[in-house]
Amino acid sequence: MQSEPETVCNVAISFDRCKITSVTCSCGNKDIFYCAHVVALSLYRIRKPDQVKLHLPISETLFQMNRDQLQKFVQYLITVHHTEVLPTAQKLADEILSQNSEINQVHGAPDPTAGASIDDENCWHLDEEQVQEQVKLFLSQGGYHGSGKQLNLLFAKVREMLKMRDSNGARMLTLITEQFMADPRLSLWRQQGTTMTDKYRQLWDELGALWMCIVLNPHCKLEQKSSWLKQLKKWNSVDVCPWEDGNHGNELPNLTNALPQGANANQENLGQCKSLEYQHLPAHKFLEEGESYLTLAVEVALIGLGQQRIMPDGLYAQEKVCRNEEQLISKLQEIELDDTLVKIFRKQAVFLLEGGPYSGLGEVIHRESVPMHTFAKYLFTSLLPHDAELAYKTALRAMRLLVLESTAPSGDLSRPHHIASVVPNRYPRWFTLSHIESQQCELASTMLTAAKGDVRRLETVLESIQKNIHSSSHIFKLAQDAFKIATLMDSLPDITLLKVSLELGLQVFLS
Repeated sequence: MQSEPETVCNVAISFDRCKITSVTCSCGNKDIFYCAHVVALSLYRIRKPDQVKLHLPISETLFQMNRDQLQKFVQYLITVHHTEVLPTAQKLADEILSQNSEINQVHGAPDPTAGASIDDENCWHLDEEQVQEQVKLFLSQGGYHGSGKQLNLLFAKVREMLKMRDSNGARMLTLITEQFMADPRLSLWRQQGTTMTDKYRQLWDELGALWMCIVLNPHCKLEQKSSWLKQLKKWNSVDVCPWEDGNHGNELPNLTNALPQGANANQENLGQCKSLEYQHLPAHKFLEEGESYLTLAVEVALIGLGQQRIMPDGLYAQEKVCRNEEQLISKLQEIELDDTLVKIFRKQAVFLLEGGPYSGLGEVIHRESVPMHTFAKYLFTSLLPHDAELAYKTALRAMRLLVLESTAPSGDLSRPHHIASVVPNRYPRWFTLSHIESQQCELASTMLTAAKGDVRRLETVLESIQKNIHSSSHIFKLAQDAFKIATLMDSLPDITLLKVSLELGLQVFLS
């Protein structure tokens, strides 16, 4: 095949303190990232530093010349580039010869080859105009022609910058956000009262997640955080800025495909991830002896999953609550629990059970608090081999679904945060309620399976099911599960489990 003719490009790269601060190339290619010629020169400079002659700053070289050499230098420079620099050279010569000119009021002269002062800010080169143009182009394509993939690649670039502590990460995200805010479809959707597509909303989710990473960065300065807060408030005040909860449509879409169902939902992708190995790397400035980045990460994840939070109003935000929880639990399931991590699980389970209003597993919670069924099932299976009593206590506490109750429990009035509250029997707009009830059923089924042969625990689980599960179809499913577990081929029938199955079956017929 005939190849393209070889072209020679003139490339200039400026770098300061190991960062490329500016690039120019005669190829004329415009893109967010460096052209191939800039990359080639950078690699050549890295791999063969001895082949690139290192010059002193031009001001130092000129200082070493006598008058004749300086005149020769200037005249040769003008001769080689006379069509480009002659007007500028004549203008500068006139100003230097004029005693009252502005140029003679300044001591010394600029030197672009000397680099910046040690106190000056230095950051990687970023073509801001190209970032804006590219994002605008991708958004205008409306998700077609792989534009969504291209935008996700830009988001990945921002994440990479944040990982490298590159200050361009915040700059680039600001440029991307401005283009998202300027998207004309936002006004159109607002006027028509229509919802944005799920793919587009996922891009906004990623935008929000990246801003969260930026404002929570412990290495940034206070004035930077103040500036970002001001900018975020400004964007938030714009009418077309989408709500995090999404639009409040009246239709109830089919959530079957949106949210995974059943006991094996996350597997009342893992095969690919099992090869990953997580290790304890010592954390600097230990909070306690033996802690590592892994223990800190696991503890933060458990704290976050156990936080009490009110179910948001919008359909998309409710789906996101379930999806984010299941994604985080899926990540935790990749980690093999050792003695150190089991201690973390025990400590957090106790904290959450004894916690006040901040805890989703506390004694008293808000009626519309996001249920803890999925999280409690993970805690139960993790704690069961190590502390069965704590495992059951946690799972039983999580079985409640107060949103379907007419009144909230009164609690212990002697404690300040346990205040009696009577809530009107108002059916909430929980679009994900069927999914939540299925997770409640999965939690109950998991406890029934684990309690086989333990009469006391089976009776306790049965009481919890009868008290907290309101769906006849789920009670019937649990009756079937109990019967299957009780009559496994490898053992004698479990009489207590058969009684549980019978009672649940009768409850279905009588309801």
